Amino acid sequence: MVSQTILERVADGDQTAVQDCLKTYGGLVWSLARRMLRNSEDAEDAVQEIFVDVWKNAARFDGTQASETTFVAMIARRRLIDRIRHLQRRPAPDSLEDMLTEPANTADREMQISLEAREAFDALRELRPEQRKVLQLSIVQGLSHQEIADATGMPLGTVKTHARRGIIQAREIMGIGNTNSGKEVSA
Repeated sequence: MVSQTILERVADGDQTAVQDCLKTYGGLVWSLARRMLRNSEDAEDAVQEIFVDVWKNAARFDGTQASETTFVAMIARRRLIDRIRHLQRRPAPDSLEDMLTEPANTADREMQISLEAREAFDALRELRPEQRKVLQLSIVQGLSHQEIADATGMPLGTVKTHARRGIIQAREIMGIGNTNSGKEVSA
């Protein structure tokens, strides 16, 4: 008997699978939310919405197309981009935590972000032109792999390969370890 993946179990209504899903992918989703959103309240709300989407879409998971980690990360990324676009359309009040932060801490954070952005930019410049183009369309413009394929005329598989290899190479250039053992990269 072939054991089911967590998402297959969620799709079948297995209550223990929901807890397994949260335990397995909670850290990934939380880290993506904290990295992409400006305050913890938005990140917490986004994480809840992301897991609702994961549970609603669990039946769509196809292990031949992507790993579970990639599937969850893709849903998270799309939901986070939607949330960012929504937040940018309307002014949001700063959280109490953000208002009470000392200016020096804010300046330190901004400087760190600026340095990290410069390092990432430099790493992107070292990539092959196709990899750089795919990653720029994905990261900067928020396009999906299919949208990038449509925009560039590249086959979808080629776009995915350029994205994966580009991220792995950029991580190596920046000295960031790949915690997924090279099997998949969530972007």
